[in-house]
Amino acid sequence: MKQAVGYRKEKIMARNFVIPSQIFTGVNSLMEAAPVVCALGKKALVVTDPFMIQFGNCQKVEDMLKSQNAAYAVFSDITGEPTDKMVEAGLKMYQDEGCDYMIALGGGSCIDTMKAIAVVASGGGKIADYMGKPLDMEVAPMVAIPTTAGTGSEATQTTIIADTEKQVKMNMIGKSIVPPVAVVDPQFTLTAPAKVTANTGLDALCHCMEGYTSRKAQPLSDTFGLSAVKRIVDNLPSCFHDGKDMEARTQMSIAALEAGICFTNSSTTLIHGMSRPIGALFHVPHGTANSMLIKVCLPFMVPGTYERFGTLGRTIGVATAADDDKTAALAFQAKVLSLVDEMEIPTLEEFGVDREKFFAAIDKMADDALASGSPQTTQRIATKEEIVAMYKALWD
Repeated sequence: MKQAVGYRKEKIMARNFVIPSQIFTGVNSLMEAAPVVCALGKKALVVTDPFMIQFGNCQKVEDMLKSQNAAYAVFSDITGEPTDKMVEAGLKMYQDEGCDYMIALGGGSCIDTMKAIAVVASGGGKIADYMGKPLDMEVAPMVAIPTTAGTGSEATQTTIIADTEKQVKMNMIGKSIVPPVAVVDPQFTLTAPAKVTANTGLDALCHCMEGYTSRKAQPLSDTFGLSAVKRIVDNLPSCFHDGKDMEARTQMSIAALEAGICFTNSSTTLIHGMSRPIGALFHVPHGTANSMLIKVCLPFMVPGTYERFGTLGRTIGVATAADDDKTAALAFQAKVLSLVDEMEIPTLEEFGVDREKFFAAIDKMADDALASGSPQTTQRIATKEEIVAMYKALWD
């Protein structure tokens, strides 16, 4: 008889586990964090986007800073997924304004840009210079305030920045870019539209189900992954259908944090490996690309580890301890695919991607996906030919 959740009884290898030094969660946690945030330096650069200003979210952060008599400047030129050009512009303001710490307010784009600015401000050069190198330098203090329940970037040791010249997404990793302070206040997610809620929520689901089934999974990452997957399945539909459901928003904000902690201490796998090239070449938002890929990637991934996917099935309640691993795994797969349908994810064609151009780029995308290393951490490792077939299947 299988355990409903539990843990695997096996030899535990020595592993490192990274997490922000301080995490503030819950409604109004921004004000609770105010003294800690403002003690990090003399002047903050707030890294955000125009929508956060339009929706009044940035004003809430400015009010918090003013309540502590803290100096700050606002960089709000994050106009899409982060690029090396945005990093350069943010770095210039950071230096011109004499800032010594940063606060990111927004989705993963704002948080990843903040991390990249911190790296270049410390080490010099351009962000592309750090591709393939461990980010282990000392950087300025950072605070991450997510406004979507998705990327989990507030808790990760990764930043993904587009190289505009080479048309690739640079996935850079290092413990130094884990924000020391994460403020996960669900009030900021209330302004996320249903489409953004769906895409970012499914991105978080990818994080925890990929991280839990990764070859690099470890006991602590498992704990966060299992908790996150249940919260997401239980609460994402409510957030999508009623964006003002504060309890569901709170649960999803915690789930995204947990999912971020899970995958940054294990790894993402096939879905993320195939997603980045679509974003780099066709400017499909990261969460949307991940969501599109679930339908073609998950059925490929599940047979690689019925045991792990079976545990996910029992965790979310679509299987019981009496079900064997394969039955439980396939039940999980069916539930996730139905959730994708419920979230009304567009196809590539509906998004506006040109079919002919997409097919012409498939060979490069497959090479770029494999070069990222993520597909190789999947329990069932895909060949280039299999990845090509999955890209083509997105149009079936």
